[in-house]
Amino acid sequence: MSDNSKVTLGKTLRDARIAKGFTLDDLQQATKIQKRYLIAIEDQNFDELPGDFYVRAFIKQYADMVDLDGAELLKQFDSTLPSTQTQEYVDKVNESNPETRSQQRKVDDRYVQLRRTIPVIGIVIVVLVVLVGIWVAAAHNGNSGTKDNVDSSSVSVSGSSTKTSSSSSQSSSSKSSSKKKAAETATFKKLSSTTSGSTWELKNASSKPKVSLSATSSAWMSVTISGATTWQGTLSTSTSHSLTIPSSATSVTFKFGNAPATKVKIDGKSFNFNSSTSTSSASSSSTTTSSQVQTVTLELK
Repeated sequence: MSDNSKVTLGKTLRDARIAKGFTLDDLQQATKIQKRYLIAIEDQNFDELPGDFYVRAFIKQYADMVDLDGAELLKQFDSTLPSTQTQEYVDKVNESNPETRSQQRKVDDRYVQLRRTIPVIGIVIVVLVVLVGIWVAAAHNGNSGTKDNVDSSSVSVSGSSTKTSSSSSQSSSSKSSSKKKAAETATFKKLSSTTSGSTWELKNASSKPKVSLSATSSAWMSVTISGATTWQGTLSTSTSHSLTIPSSATSVTFKFGNAPATKVKIDGKSFNFNSSTSTSSASSSSTTTSSQVQTVTLELK
């Protein structure tokens, strides 16, 4: 057929599409045929299609979507189209398209999902086998341990005495360790006091003492370590503040705006700076001011 016939085929399809109000994107979504193939069909560029068979299949599907008789259109322009298998085979393929392709994709998806599931099932089985093996081994070891305990019950009296002596030694060691730990608990000793505050000595604290500040009512306070202010703020009954004193620090100075309502703990032990004597070894001759605003210096030893 002449070139005019070829142009008539593409123009016929294009005109029918426009008459239906379809865009190429609409047609691509409806037929699942890529847009570039639809353009190639309208432009008669059949070489751009994936194969000779798809030329007739795509043209028929295109024609059916725009309410043209696809079979009649193929018959009319048969001489202008690439030759392929029998028309009966083409019609059979087109009749099941796109539903058949959709169904095939579903089958393929199920097959892929099955292939992914089988290895997971295998791994689960292997893990269960391993766990059962571990459980059996543990049960066997438990039985062996029970047997060993029964056998060990027949030891001599001298052996029992040795064990008793060893237990007593361990108990004595634990008591000594507890006494040593108690002796190393932080202690506070008052060195001096003035009308505006006091100076204390801290001994047996950890290398980096932990300080906890709280208040029974609204109280402003600040903390100065080795001459540098590290924190200041106002606490209430619902708030608190914690900080760590560096190991290199030699002194800590607290400024309390409401000293009677302020509570201080160092390494978990209360620092009773408001009392006339410390909890351990403060000088009995020293007195502490009961004023609200106080400056308390703690020297680290």
